[in-house]
Amino acid sequence: MTEPVPVIRKLEHALADDDFAWSLMLVGEDQADKLATLTADLRGPFSATGDSKRITSGFSYWGIAPTIAWANATNDPFYLVMKAGTESFLRHWRKLRPHVDNGGFHLVSLGVGTGVKDRTILSDLRRHNRHMYYIPVDMSSEMLRMGTLEPVRGARFPVSQVLPVQLDFSIDDNMDELAQMLARLVGDEPILFTLTGNTLANFESDDELLGTLTRVLRPQDRLLLEVASTTRLDQETADAAADEYHQTRAFAEFVTSALRYNTDLKISNDLVKFIGEVEDDDALLVKILWQNDTGEEIRMELPDHTEVVLPVGDTIRLYTTRKYSTTRLKRLTEACRLTPVEAIQSQFRYTRRPNPFGLELLLLAPEAAGETANTLADDIWAT
Repeated sequence: MTEPVPVIRKLEHALADDDFAWSLMLVGEDQADKLATLTADLRGPFSATGDSKRITSGFSYWGIAPTIAWANATNDPFYLVMKAGTESFLRHWRKLRPHVDNGGFHLVSLGVGTGVKDRTILSDLRRHNRHMYYIPVDMSSEMLRMGTLEPVRGARFPVSQVLPVQLDFSIDDNMDELAQMLARLVGDEPILFTLTGNTLANFESDDELLGTLTRVLRPQDRLLLEVASTTRLDQETADAAADEYHQTRAFAEFVTSALRYNTDLKISNDLVKFIGEVEDDDALLVKILWQNDTGEEIRMELPDHTEVVLPVGDTIRLYTTRKYSTTRLKRLTEACRLTPVEAIQSQFRYTRRPNPFGLELLLLAPEAAGETANTLADDIWAT
């Protein structure tokens, strides 16, 4: 009697010459649990400041309607952080690339986005490791399917070396499980983890998220981090940061899509507020929230068919984002014992007057790597 062939190996051969749009995906979480979490998040008590009922970061992209809304927003030329990030990424990446050129890295993309940046990285890394794996990780299976098309079709990366993983990577236990799976998959070979597109800024507790991610880094691994930045920290600049997001209708459609998709609330964009503030004296925080300014009580049906009463003035936090100062980035990375190997900064140049906003792309190593001299880190944070 012959030994049975593992189903994954059989699937690889079965799909090799099939041009139907199959997607293979490793699902790490019970989706019913995620729906229960979202429902609970929308039951909070009254808050006039967007600090109770909320759509947390991963849920903003969860489901086909939010995914389509996100794809539409990425093509809006008025969505400046997205537009500038896409346009500048290749130029910035080329300056960091020599640090990972010859390492034989695999790529783990945390928050896959449109896949355009992954396509660029994969094209370069694969020249030095033809057998590398590409593991995009996202809470949204729909985002994974959309985001992996660009690297697979655009960069012709072999689909047999792609392993999309549906997982909420902001949860400690999930990252532990992912790290164990990756160790079994690649052994001691190095991994480049990426968190691009200002994703870190979208989590309410950015320090906790960065700690969760970096806790699993091994000395041979690296983290590529891309964030929006600011050179000024005052209320006028915070208001300007909020206005930057307010000026794009496609972005407003995206941030409200998760609420539209999962409840029966009728949403007027006139009730969506963009509020900027200085956070902890070292970052600008933008809160985007829906507020009941209708003058009368509203009832909202949740995914479990129960109702929540929304009194006059009550709010639902739709989205959180930030612009970081160098001081904040230094504080975050030092708390996680990360050392900057290289950092590239650029400022937005679409206005005639100097603009405080820009982007930073950092290549970071865990402290245990012991590769980077402290003087280099000091030089980077001194800029």
